[in-house]
Amino acid sequence: MSGTGTLQPALPKSHYVDEGSWKLERERVLLNEWTCAGRLDALGLAEPGTNNLIANRVVTVDLLGESVLVTVDAERQLHAHYNFCRHRGTQLIPAPEESNADGSDGAGSNGSSGVGTPCDLKVIRCPYHSWSYHLDGRLRSAPLAGDIDPDRFSLHPVGADQWGGFLFLHATPSEARSLRESLGAAPERTTRYPLADLAVGYRAVYEVAANWKVIAENYNECYHCGPVHPELSALVPAFASGGADLDWEAGIAHREGAWTFTTTGTSTRSPFPDLDEDERVRHKGELIYPNLLLSLSAEHVAAFTLQPLGVASTRIVCELLFARDEVAHADFDPSDAADLWEITNRQDWTVCELVQQGMSSRAYVQGWYAPMEDESMAITRWLLPRLGQEAE
Repeated sequence: MSGTGTLQPALPKSHYVDEGSWKLERERVLLNEWTCAGRLDALGLAEPGTNNLIANRVVTVDLLGESVLVTVDAERQLHAHYNFCRHRGTQLIPAPEESNADGSDGAGSNGSSGVGTPCDLKVIRCPYHSWSYHLDGRLRSAPLAGDIDPDRFSLHPVGADQWGGFLFLHATPSEARSLRESLGAAPERTTRYPLADLAVGYRAVYEVAANWKVIAENYNECYHCGPVHPELSALVPAFASGGADLDWEAGIAHREGAWTFTTTGTSTRSPFPDLDEDERVRHKGELIYPNLLLSLSAEHVAAFTLQPLGVASTRIVCELLFARDEVAHADFDPSDAADLWEITNRQDWTVCELVQQGMSSRAYVQGWYAPMEDESMAITRWLLPRLGQEAE
């Protein structure tokens, strides 16, 4: 590594642009991890702003290209299964058609994010030969098929669990560690934020022409904040200095007179009641691998769910979460936060696409991390062991 000084090597080019590397990563890593599928209430599985699951509710969700049925049975237990009949493989409930969404689609829309329309069912019935299933995946009936073992022909399971109002899915549940173990220290670090009780007050869906890792790395460093985010850096001056020595445990201070992520740095909304003294005036962030990004302000939380669509394409669902009572107000207006996030998001997606384009050059081999980008190096430490590889 002669001549690199304090720089550390990033992942090689193939991890970002090679189709074969993407397929290996998807199969060996992503489909073997707990993946955030979105907010339970936004998916239609829970009552708005709560963790109260709705009995006999069914919705289809895209999980890395796999159509998954997520169900809540009559006892309000959460289940998930691959969306096909065990008889001949017919898709049980049609998955939504994909559409390109590159901007805000409001707080209530979910059709453009790979999610179907929630429906109320007591039985899932195959449209081909009428085999039917209970909402927990057990075979209920197979007309005229003779004496078959229902246990042998249950739907193939997908792991399903929840934390903080978010739904998590695991494509290989027989090999899954617990969701709690997978979350690491994030629950403790966010314990005073009422995540499970927040409601979606604003929602935007973007399709970004970049590998999901480019977006995660960008989120995990502020070396770029000064040149890329002038509005954000004016609100949080420490971001403009290159992001070195930021104290994320205590949170990052705003400019004088500001205490939250809005266009003015203030809000008529009150801080969440259980926050400590630092959290009431500072900003915190979490990246929960592989795909949940949380930006925690005193009166709202920005949640970003990354949905890899291919080696160079990622759908990003941005949801701003507010206190349930605030969202219920007739005059609720999230624009002070949403306007700032829309500016910041567009700036990030533009530079991420430029990174992806540059990485595609025949001359590009590998990037480098500067010292203040150590948190972005976490993606190397997270990914390579799961691929059975070692860092250079």
